[in-house]
Amino acid sequence: MTAALSLSDVTLGYDGHPAVHHLTGRFEPGSLTAVCGPNGAGKSTLVKALAGVLKPIGGRIDRGGLLARDIGYLPQAAEIDRAFPIDVFDFVALGRIRRAGLFGRLGAADRKAAQEAISAVGLEGLERRQIGALSGGQTQRMMFARLMAQDSRVILLDEPFAAVDERTMGDLVGLIAQWHAQGRTLVAVLHDFALVRAYFPRTLLLARECIAWGPTDDALAASNLAKAQAMSEAFDDDAGDCERAA
Repeated sequence: MTAALSLSDVTLGYDGHPAVHHLTGRFEPGSLTAVCGPNGAGKSTLVKALAGVLKPIGGRIDRGGLLARDIGYLPQAAEIDRAFPIDVFDFVALGRIRRAGLFGRLGAADRKAAQEAISAVGLEGLERRQIGALSGGQTQRMMFARLMAQDSRVILLDEPFAAVDERTMGDLVGLIAQWHAQGRTLVAVLHDFALVRAYFPRTLLLARECIAWGPTDDALAASNLAKAQAMSEAFDDDAGDCERAA
């Protein structure tokens, strides 16, 4: 059974400054949900908290009995250190570390899973290429391959289609659909409303607080989008006031 992710009055932020306020709701087991909203709305902050990277300032996140290390998390590409000396195969194989033995050694099954994931995302032949030599699209494919190798029941994606071409985006959308068909719980931060409406049945519209959370057509109704935009302008004004005061 795929685990759910539940939030109870969760407030998130950095250095004591809230970025997401009093969020309560539930990502149902096996659901496919987009997290949308204006810039600065707290979308990436929420995904980091779900992944266990960021601790809540207040409230509680229930991961359905899963440990943070059991959740697949794809951060924004900018957070990957492309200068780190590691090749594609070893990067993808990191997804198997939680399955490794006492001394962290990968077995034959782990190496086979990593190779199959590399092939599945179209990077066969690039196994020994350094990650810093990859294009933006190849980097995203590699990160998806690591998720495949990890084989988690819950998968979190932060802007998974940033800086990729149309073909790569189509291939990655196909992988997400495949994971959804397998009954995994998926949450993705996205900006393209047309893409969200086409492929994501549920949406959380966020503007530092929940504007709407439910079926995508309802959540992205014009009235909700207008409210999110108004709240975005309000917190932009607040930030400007703080800067002027400083």
